[in-house]
Amino acid sequence: MPATTGALERKKTESTISGTSLVLRDRGKRVKRHWQLYLLVLLPIAYLVIFKYIPMYGAQIAFRDFSPVKGITGSDWAGMKHFSTFFSSPNFWILIKNTLVISIYSLIIGFPAPILLALAINEVRSMRFKRLVQMVTFAPYFISTIVMVSMIILFLSPRLGFVDHILNVFGMESVNFMGIPNYFSSIFVWSNVWQGIGYGAVIYLAALSGINVDLYEAARVDGASRIRKVWHIDLPGIMPAATILLILNVGQIMNVGFEKIYLMQNPLNTSTSEVISTYVYKIGLLGANFSFSAAVDLFNSVINLVLLLSVNYFARRISESSLW
Repeated sequence: MPATTGALERKKTESTISGTSLVLRDRGKRVKRHWQLYLLVLLPIAYLVIFKYIPMYGAQIAFRDFSPVKGITGSDWAGMKHFSTFFSSPNFWILIKNTLVISIYSLIIGFPAPILLALAINEVRSMRFKRLVQMVTFAPYFISTIVMVSMIILFLSPRLGFVDHILNVFGMESVNFMGIPNYFSSIFVWSNVWQGIGYGAVIYLAALSGINVDLYEAARVDGASRIRKVWHIDLPGIMPAATILLILNVGQIMNVGFEKIYLMQNPLNTSTSEVISTYVYKIGLLGANFSFSAAVDLFNSVINLVLLLSVNYFARRISESSLW
């Protein structure tokens, strides 16, 4: 009996090993057959490892009094001192308010805008006009940040700007839009919408192209109007993609574009334009207070992570679409 049991176990082990070797052999064949695709995947993975994961080692300076001479591990341990300093700083609530105002404003305006554009383009019957609209709306995406900010400053210049010229034509006084704090968030958000609406619409147009044509035929037979087709076919068809993008956007809600805001800043509008990312740059790189700036940025990243996990959890509970 023991001999029989041992023989059965050996057979099971041999079959498991042979099955594993077959799986590995098949995977090796797939890698050789599609090596170009795996190479494309390797590049973004290398980017994430080099520029995202490896720098996490330096996040510990948020808990130390970092000294370039002593190095990261040799610097004195400070615990939560830098976090406490930031939380008790008079700038804390100003930075949080400015960051949230711009981020939520961007989400409210910038998230539905590409959806509306994609739905409108999808209803256009003329292919020539549809391609023209896509080209015109997509082209601003290729404008660099510094060129975009230069265009904004020139366009809104109180002396030579186009808007100033229009105001003068109607007998109104010149307005320094970039110097009025209350205008900053609107200028930032709407210029972002103009620049990115075409790029965002491409994703939803791809989702719309995947909807079964039979659904439209059935709706046409039932006498459904265009509005009803959009409401009952188009919107449900793009909802999974919209849900994923909404989760990703909420997960980045505390990360406002640093470059554009920093270039648009001036001494007159810093009361509303100073956000966490620009504050970290000024304190950390310009002020050489590396530990304090690392603590502020780490706090920002933790908030983003909590928001991402929370929104993904609720999305999974409410709908079938989520990141995981």
